Amino acid sequence: MKKYSILLLVLLMTFTSCDDFLTIVPETQLSSATFFKTENDFVQAVNGAYAPLRAYYNGPAWLLGELHSDNTFYMRNVLFGAVENAENLADFSVPVSNGTTPNSNVLGAWRGLYLIIARANQVLAPIDAVNFNQDSKNNVKGQALFLRAFAYFHLVRYFGKVPLHLTPVPGREGAALPLSEEAAVFDQIIKDLTDAIPLLPQKSAQLPGRVTQGAARTLLGDVFIYRKRWADAEQVLAPVVSSGQYSLMSSYTMAFPKNTTNKNNAESVFEIQFREGPDGLQGNFLYQHLPYPLTVAEVRSLFNTSNPQPLDGQGNNIPTPDIIAAYEPGDLRKDASIMFITVSGRPGPNKTTPIIKKFQDNHAQHNNHGVNWPVYRYAEVLLLLAEAQNEQGKTGEALGLLNQVRSRAGLAASTAAGQTQVREAIFKERRVELAFENKRWFDIIRTDRIQEIIVPYGQRIVANPLDYYFPPIPGAVPRNNVFTNLDKFYPYPAAESDLSPFF
Repeated sequence: MKKYSILLLVLLMTFTSCDDFLTIVPETQLSSATFFKTENDFVQAVNGAYAPLRAYYNGPAWLLGELHSDNTFYMRNVLFGAVENAENLADFSVPVSNGTTPNSNVLGAWRGLYLIIARANQVLAPIDAVNFNQDSKNNVKGQALFLRAFAYFHLVRYFGKVPLHLTPVPGREGAALPLSEEAAVFDQIIKDLTDAIPLLPQKSAQLPGRVTQGAARTLLGDVFIYRKRWADAEQVLAPVVSSGQYSLMSSYTMAFPKNTTNKNNAESVFEIQFREGPDGLQGNFLYQHLPYPLTVAEVRSLFNTSNPQPLDGQGNNIPTPDIIAAYEPGDLRKDASIMFITVSGRPGPNKTTPIIKKFQDNHAQHNNHGVNWPVYRYAEVLLLLAEAQNEQGKTGEALGLLNQVRSRAGLAASTAAGQTQVREAIFKERRVELAFENKRWFDIIRTDRIQEIIVPYGQRIVANPLDYYFPPIPGAVPRNNVFTNLDKFYPYPAAESDLSPFF
């Protein structure tokens, strides 16, 4: 189980527990007994808890949250062959045996999120017993509580019941825990965030890229909406809007951080920090969200790098005809979010293919960029608050918030009237406003729309494979098992289940 992730943390950081006063810790060995002594130690440790977010958002997050929806699909490159771990997510055919799956992307999400939890627990366990500046201690503790809650919020939505680790795991014993019920996991998430909010500073007083009170409130509001606790969501989200710390950028394009500019801007509530260069902080998700194969010239035209390389394999996260059709006429977000490129190596006469544009930016080196990933933007805060208000019958107030988002997109005020119509208007607005930001699958499952949305989507792919980037050659059609696994939750990773008796 997740014990692997905890032990990996122990190996990486060599933090060990030392409860027995007779246990002698070598003075030269870095451990929890020797490391956590100063303010700087805790700051370094909480910084380390952020680090796995880069790997998570560079891969598993978009694979499990966007490719596994009706917003994006893969582009089959028959010369390369199958890439089943990604394909199984895109076409809802994740293999399951005894409640587990060998899918490597599911495993990557599990391990990455539990690594965040493990590192947060290493900070939270000793912090109250160490004396240092109280404001700094509150800040560090608030960040660690947020990160633990954040990781569990993703885990519980992916898997339902998960092991609930709240203390460091010093070794093999205690690493395997029973699965906690969903309700218990959500209760802990809410507790962590409720505790974190008063500890965290506002954005204007926090280091760029670090968790703020606004980010914790937004996450808690998202959790409450997921649990349909509408009044609680409104209460926690309203101060984010009234804080004066955030605003919509003047244009939709400006809302997104670029390679070296526009990061942590006025609309940013929380974003994952990437940095171009040789220090291991870079991302390459821009290259994963492309149709393949691409020539050197085609790659150069996208990123203007000094050393462009040809790309081969199978393309992923290609916008579907469904999301392209979801934009209203005149919606400025469409051209800001999606662009069309020529893929000369694409079989058949149609070489024009859509790609995600909203994150794209030039950078110096091939497969190495510093574009941040937006996790929460102020636009989503407005839509979350609108949803919470509408579900309480405050339709007029909800429309006012919804129309702020629409106005920035160049659209007229919504004509929706009444709670039901406004509910649908917000749902549709979230799809286009937050397209490709890993929100779509979560929106579908929390509103119980798998049968309504995913089933007909699958039928369209099977009936019209050419429209969904299958090449016009014999045998290039959807597999027989597509759209056969429509479960709300992912199966547990098989590699982790081998290490636990509980699943």
